[in-house]
Amino acid sequence: MRGIEKNLDKISAQGVRPVAMSVDSPETSRNLVEQQKYTFPFLSDQNNDVIRRYDLVHKGQGENGRDIARPAEFLLDSSGTVRWLNLTENYWVRARPEDVLEVTKLLK
Repeated sequence: MRGIEKNLDKISAQGVRPVAMSVDSPETSRNLVEQQKYTFPFLSDQNNDVIRRYDLVHKGQGENGRDIARPAEFLLDSSGTVRWLNLTENYWVRARPEDVLEVTKLLK
């Protein structure tokens, strides 16, 4: 997410609006945003409603065996259609901002 923030101007120039989502409470997300000085939205999905809808539940992998979201990045078009998806099992493996920028160019 630091990479997204660092490249936010370039990403926004491609018409992409980054939004983060997690199972964390709004307060936890707000604290992270303030601490890391992120300027894009962070959403809370504490009940895993959206995470389940996109089949991203990583069962029992959170603190105290809590369900969390699998790491994923999506690019949606203006109609809400998923145009690109990067899905991984490893929390530390994420799409790099350069990858996202490259994909946005291909989707135009």
